[in-house]
Amino acid sequence: MAQMIEELQIEGLTLEVAKLFPRQGEWTERDYFNLPESNRIIELSEGRLIISPSPTPRHQEISSNLFLIIATYVKSNKSGKVCYSPIDIRLWEGKIRQPDIAFMGNEHLDRITEEFWGIPDLIIEILSEGNIKVDKEDKYFEYQKAGVLEYWIVDTFQQSIEIFNLENGVYALSGKWSAGDVAHSKALAGLQFNIDSIFE
Repeated sequence: MAQMIEELQIEGLTLEVAKLFPRQGEWTERDYFNLPESNRIIELSEGRLIISPSPTPRHQEISSNLFLIIATYVKSNKSGKVCYSPIDIRLWEGKIRQPDIAFMGNEHLDRITEEFWGIPDLIIEILSEGNIKVDKEDKYFEYQKAGVLEYWIVDTFQQSIEIFNLENGVYALSGKWSAGDVAHSKALAGLQFNIDSIFE
């Protein structure tokens, strides 16, 4: 896709290609799902496409460590499914996010379709330079509104993890763990892991 756009730019046709797509603020779910397959992180919010820069190697190392721990636990306990970005998570009509990691318990597997995942039981976002406000504010309230039972914010700078659980429709801080601590999850009952193993 990027190579095609680059070739079109050389030919001076980029503007013509852009006219084939909706304006920002006018994107629908159907427009979004008709986009060509891509490994870029592309989200839909308020009728706008949000294209995030590629994650850093450090971000991916942390993501891989977390995914390995959670996927191993989920598989050994046969407790559901876990996925990682990029994958479409539909919070409600017109709101598609691509969190770093998501878990869906067995009782909610019917929320998974061929096109997207419905509201998962747990979502994890890993902070990067450009997404701190979005992850700690915008997505925090979106996941809360959608009814995501547990939300993890992984701080790559402070090397800490905050876990929030939904209580009466509002997120409450279950715990904040940093170096040397052992974190645990309510959504993944029985899961415990050393924080150092995530950031090593």
